[in-house]
Amino acid sequence: MVNGKDVHGDAFKASVHGSMFTCVDCHTDIKSLPHEAGLQKPTCVTCHADEQAKYDSGVHGKALAAGDAKSATCEKCHGNIHEILPASDPKSRSAKVNVPKMCGECHSQAMPGVAGRPALAYQESVHGKLVASGNDKAAVCSDCHNSHDVKAAGDPTSTVFRNNVPATCAKCHTKEQADFATSIHGKTLAAGNIHAPVCTDCHGVHTIVRAEDKNSPVNPRNQGDQACAQCHNNVRMQEFGIPGGRNNTYMDSYHGMANAVGSSRTASCSSCHGTHNILPSSDPKSSTNPNNLVKTCGQCHPGAGPNFAKGKIHLDPSQAAQADFGAKVNNWIRVCYIWLIVAVIGFMFLHNLMIFVRKLIDRKKNGGVHANGPRIVVRMTLNQRIQHCMLFVTFFLLVLTGFALKWPDAANRFIFVNELVRGYLHRIAGVLMTLVSLYHVFYLAFTGEGRRMFLDMLPELKDATDIVDTFAYYLGFSSKKPQFKRFNYAEKMEYWALVWGTFVMALTGGALWFKLVVTGFVPRWWLDIATTVHFYEAILATLAIIVWHFYQVILDPDTYPVNFAFLDGKMSVEHYQEEHGLDSATLSKYAGEAGDKAKTQHKH
Repeated sequence: MVNGKDVHGDAFKASVHGSMFTCVDCHTDIKSLPHEAGLQKPTCVTCHADEQAKYDSGVHGKALAAGDAKSATCEKCHGNIHEILPASDPKSRSAKVNVPKMCGECHSQAMPGVAGRPALAYQESVHGKLVASGNDKAAVCSDCHNSHDVKAAGDPTSTVFRNNVPATCAKCHTKEQADFATSIHGKTLAAGNIHAPVCTDCHGVHTIVRAEDKNSPVNPRNQGDQACAQCHNNVRMQEFGIPGGRNNTYMDSYHGMANAVGSSRTASCSSCHGTHNILPSSDPKSSTNPNNLVKTCGQCHPGAGPNFAKGKIHLDPSQAAQADFGAKVNNWIRVCYIWLIVAVIGFMFLHNLMIFVRKLIDRKKNGGVHANGPRIVVRMTLNQRIQHCMLFVTFFLLVLTGFALKWPDAANRFIFVNELVRGYLHRIAGVLMTLVSLYHVFYLAFTGEGRRMFLDMLPELKDATDIVDTFAYYLGFSSKKPQFKRFNYAEKMEYWALVWGTFVMALTGGALWFKLVVTGFVPRWWLDIATTVHFYEAILATLAIIVWHFYQVILDPDTYPVNFAFLDGKMSVEHYQEEHGLDSATLSKYAGEAGDKAKTQHKH
């Protein structure tokens, strides 16, 4: 009563205090009724000594004692002292479902000494969303930070101090904590290693979301470059006897590349190593122990045998000296291929540049005109053009779909929708190219046209002398321009390189496709070699087409803007004479016809 008026009424009676106390229990300075205004404000410590002691030792109490008037107090959290409802009442500010909102009154904004805006982050977390939907089992602020003795994360006695985080999470996640405690991470933490990961290192702090969420760091799509990578891609791991760069080696594997492209089926870190129960491969219980690898691999590759698990999983070229035999062989092949690509493509580039410059000089001397008559010489038959077209389409489909896997951030990956579509397109293109190649073998063996082409494509000693003569002429050491037969050395080199490349790509691609069959006969590290060969052969073939073939049919001054023989199979007698002057049979066949057409065009 104040001046004869009841200022609290039913609200106090309904409060947690109303059923237990009267006014004078708290307002001990009341001497008579009615009393005057200006009574001393009662202190909660009178009844809540334990809670007050915890509050005083927490960050809020210390801040208040230091003069921070904005710090949380009993009334700021619980509300008006006369209207406090029990925590069991859904309307209470301290009811579990209301705690996030209550804490959010301060922690939804930037605060000195507090990183970020934790209340806002919490709202988007799996815990926050469950609480907002009415779930009273999900964790709220006080479940992790405690109620009155909230302490800074850097305080070793805090429930959110990193070494104490597993025990705090275990209040709800008992099984996960039990698995973690027996894992290499849990044991390392228990041994006092401050670098060992705890729950929040992998799952996040306030922004914890379900593992299925695409934004979760522990989502299989993200483990390789987020949760696991933050430690295992760090060279600091070498201080503990664990190789670093694990993220890089994972991302260079098919699993990592397919993951980056968007595959939902490929293996992630946890697929092989487990989640909370991760053990070192030396532990007999570990899923990556050599004795358990067949079972582990068999989860995704049913029928995998002992050979499937033989070979290094994380291939690191920089660690080749310490690698096993299979990894060493694979690295030798990789190095040889790199030098082969540099040498071959370098030769092609310099060869074509030499010819290009000389032809431009000669063209300038001739007034910039290159005479070409009617295109009547059949250079490619319809059958050959169809084969060429199929080869062109399948080759570039293989290039685009293959490199989309290796470089998932490239623009062309978006063409193929997802990894499943990309994979099917790549295999379909591979099968079609193989069928075209088999038909070509049939064409060479069982048609007169094909047999003539095969014989004309066979290398001969003259090809070697032609290379020397070509360099001598185009570099200005000789005035005699070399003459060629139906196919010159450049065309023969390209043809047999294509034959070899197709065979190698079909063999290695087939091995990778039917890996379970292959590993029934040889160890899995043969597949690593097949992967290396397949990749570097693809680079070599692609660069060869761009640098060598595209020059011949597009950039060469004698054919620019394009040699249309791939469309109608024809070229002019003059051009044919210049390129294949020793093919007398073809030239004599079309010489008269070319003269007649030239006369007709002149009359018109």
